[in-house]
Amino acid sequence: MSTTRDAVLAVVVALAVVFQAVVFRFISIDGVVPNLALIVVVVAAIARGPEFGMITGFCAGLLTDLAPPADHLAGRWALALVLVGFLVGRVRQDARSSPLMAVAVVGAASFIGTSVFALSGVVLGDGALPIGSMLQVIVISVLWDLMLAPFAVPALLRLFDEARPGRLVR
Repeated sequence: MSTTRDAVLAVVVALAVVFQAVVFRFISIDGVVPNLALIVVVVAAIARGPEFGMITGFCAGLLTDLAPPADHLAGRWALALVLVGFLVGRVRQDARSSPLMAVAVVGAASFIGTSVFALSGVVLGDGALPIGSMLQVIVISVLWDLMLAPFAVPALLRLFDEARPGRLVR
């Protein structure tokens, strides 16, 4: 059963990264696209807790780091999404209390994840933007994620609930 559940998660993460890198690049705003991988990590952490969120965050972050047109040091998104998975997993009961709270958690996680990614670029000297541009990218990213959250979060929560241990049959 674990293999089927892991396969479902792998497909969801891979599709999120592909859509983020390929499909949404055509509707980007100032080069910023919705972070579907982050939304998947948030839902995984809400559904199963911080450990599961951190593992999902590492895998999704590493895929995002390596997906073209990556122009940054590999590992920055992995770091950001591991932190997001942990933090969201710690507030999962609050996020499950209402759909509006889950969307708010996506917004907060988007702000934290994008900020960690941007600040890690400053620390590592990896093509850091000026502060004004960095803030603009963070705001656009959070708004993108907040616009997609009401559609993506319920669907992904339903998928993760259906694929939880003990629900899948071989």
